[in-house]
Amino acid sequence: MHFVIMGCGRVGSTLAHILEDQGHDVAVVDSNESAFRRLGSHFVGKRVNGIGFDRDTLIEAGIENAHAFAAVSSGDNSNILAARVARETFGVENVVARIYDPGRAEVYQRLGIPTVATVRWTADQMIRRLLPHGSEPEWRDPSGTVQLTEVQVDQAWIGERISRLEQESGARVGFLTRLGEGLLPGHDTVLQDGDLVHVLMRDEDADAAESILRKRPEGT
Repeated sequence: MHFVIMGCGRVGSTLAHILEDQGHDVAVVDSNESAFRRLGSHFVGKRVNGIGFDRDTLIEAGIENAHAFAAVSSGDNSNILAARVARETFGVENVVARIYDPGRAEVYQRLGIPTVATVRWTADQMIRRLLPHGSEPEWRDPSGTVQLTEVQVDQAWIGERISRLEQESGARVGFLTRLGEGLLPGHDTVLQDGDLVHVLMRDEDADAAESILRKRPEGT
């Protein structure tokens, strides 16, 4: 598959190498030609010097045949504009933009442009480690109705089946992080010591569900 990345900073160059290592074709666009030095001599993809939201530049990068487009330059406005051009002008379905302003990120997410608000994401990750109780959700759907949250679970739940966690909390366990790797639990999956529990639930039910999981199961 062909991917176009706008921005050859640390994120863009890392994305380019990951995708290329997986066997994909990659074109990287940047207005600063010296930025391509981050790609190194072993990068075999295309380097396109130009403005990432310019039609001719994107065409040179192969946007017309692109499976996906990532806008990861250092400017919010440039990233959003480039993402919209890729989506609306060239019909690229898989588009994502990096946005530093979380307020803007939420607006564009609701408009159908997936965004990654880097500063807010990093802060949320820190908060979840510092304040595991009542932490910020890892993800919310654009309507704000459903959230995915890493929930602190009482030690007494260890050895219990995931189905019991779901039954008593009214929430759904989306996945576990076990020994550093993601795990999709089945009906009979048993919670182990050290598991991180990531729960899907309605925003309005979050407090009640987290309160249940932070306490010992009934009857134990």
